[in-house]
Amino acid sequence: MNLKDYIASIEDFPQKGILFRDITPLMLNGEAYKLACDQMAEFAKEKGANLIVGPEARGFIFGCPVAYALGCGFAPVRKPGKLPRETVTVKYDLEYGSNELSLHADSIKPGDKVMIVDDLLATGGTVDATIQLVEKLGGTVVGLAFFIELESLEGRKRLEKYPIYASLKY
Repeated sequence: MNLKDYIASIEDFPQKGILFRDITPLMLNGEAYKLACDQMAEFAKEKGANLIVGPEARGFIFGCPVAYALGCGFAPVRKPGKLPRETVTVKYDLEYGSNELSLHADSIKPGDKVMIVDDLLATGGTVDATIQLVEKLGGTVVGLAFFIELESLEGRKRLEKYPIYASLKY
């Protein structure tokens, strides 16, 4: 099965000059969606992950099924103010401005082997901030799994000290 057959390419979305890779056709096809999640779960298993962490919101789409497949927990990384208990927060720069991500302070135990799962690797900024949160709490990032990697944006360079898996590369 060629998973690229389940990705819609939308020109000029969300703005002119952008080619958006829409994963919703994949999510609508149970067999394709299962294959994509199984591939990421296999990578996480090979790396010995005992916890999956996924950034809001599309990291949940792939991270939760991967955690389920491994029989381990899932910790959501969210924007500030979205998590109800004590959190740790990291501020990071975007191309235009900045953003913040938060994680419950009790999500990661020292020594946890964490796989970060997200839908897309572009510049790597969101995942780099997620790594900082995990490491701040004493977790060890054993790998990064993405459904799509946009190679021209070179996010892999920013994250080169971690094992990286991408189902599809554009």
